[in-house]
Amino acid sequence: MKDELHQYLRIARENMLWKLDGLPEYETRRPMTPTGTNLLGLVKHLAIVEYGYFGLTFGREFPARFTELEKSAVAQLNSDMWAAADESSQFIVDLYHEACLHADETIAANDLDTVGRVLHWPVEKQEVTLHRVLVQMIAETNRHAGHADIVRELIDQSVGMRLGNENMADGDAAWWAAYRAELETVAREAD
Repeated sequence: MKDELHQYLRIARENMLWKLDGLPEYETRRPMTPTGTNLLGLVKHLAIVEYGYFGLTFGREFPARFTELEKSAVAQLNSDMWAAADESSQFIVDLYHEACLHADETIAANDLDTVGRVLHWPVEKQEVTLHRVLVQMIAETNRHAGHADIVRELIDQSVGMRLGNENMADGDAAWWAAYRAELETVAREAD
């Protein structure tokens, strides 16, 4: 079961990073929603979360730069959700790969029933198993990959679940325009 859960996490990670492919620096960090959601910020957030859940929770050391990023996120609200001007896309992607490798080592070294503590959760919920953390991280990563899917579509109309399996209807631009128009009509009729 651990291998299966780990594979789901790996797939979610790949899906997340795929959304950055081929974009210039500006587009990776461009705020696309009223709350500033951007692709690079989602990846940075996931890097920090992977380190927290698979590092701090299980008492594993990690590089000092993650401690600094975490302190920054606490000091400046939401700083884990965007990349500073001096944090390139490559820097953030490398950070994420490093966090994932660190997490993979934690997963490999422990059984699903290994107990850790999530210190920022309510006291009565802090004690967790590796199984619980894996499920949490799969959900978290897929949630943000869904955000990234929508943000990427807003940027350049690229869509799809993952490379090689876009999981979209076969339609050209005209078909999608007609489809969207039909949905708009239905929405207005239902109002």
